[in-house]
Amino acid sequence: MKILGICGSPRGKNSQTKILLIKFLDSCREKGVETEIIDLSEYKVGFCLACEICHKKPDCPIKDDRNIIVEKMLNSDGIVFASPVYIDSVSAQLKALFDRTSHFIHCQRLIGKYTCGIVTSGSGKGEMVLEYIKHYSNTIGAQYTGGINIKVPLKEKDFEEAVKLANDFIDSIKEKRKFKEQMEIIEKNKEYFKNLVLKRKEEWTYEYEYWLNFNPLF
Repeated sequence: MKILGICGSPRGKNSQTKILLIKFLDSCREKGVETEIIDLSEYKVGFCLACEICHKKPDCPIKDDRNIIVEKMLNSDGIVFASPVYIDSVSAQLKALFDRTSHFIHCQRLIGKYTCGIVTSGSGKGEMVLEYIKHYSNTIGAQYTGGINIKVPLKEKDFEEAVKLANDFIDSIKEKRKFKEQMEIIEKNKEYFKNLVLKRKEEWTYEYEYWLNFNPLF
């Protein structure tokens, strides 16, 4: 099992979001799980240009770190998204990455994978951000197991919450849990995007070939 942690904070080593994510991943490693962390403050991920090349070819043509990160996402069993709350949403750094995964949405590339969320803020009002992470997860085919909404500065109980989240996340992956309402959303998305790609198969050749070769719905 491999779990990937993606930190959207721009504060690097000074980020309390990252500190909490590290605790989460440390707990996973203690249970024998392979982990990796991506600190987006150390990567270059530019804005989506809506060129639609990712629907026609395997890689995004923008020369930055997007292709590296999405490959790591594909090679993971679970992904934990960690972000501070910026105007009731994820950070710009994490949103830029989400926007660069349009192909994941069209082809439901993360079906069978699991996600969870770690959100921090000075107000403690991060529930809507966790809901957004859940929404994004379902949109790309993954099931969301839950998240923690932490008011900073960090306290000892916050680290305990991170450990609990990690334990449940590992169990969800091992047991291949099914979340009924989320699975219904994912199934509807599969049908919608299958039909969308089929209609545009002459333009979105890469995605059409993906559905044709790897998805029994075609």
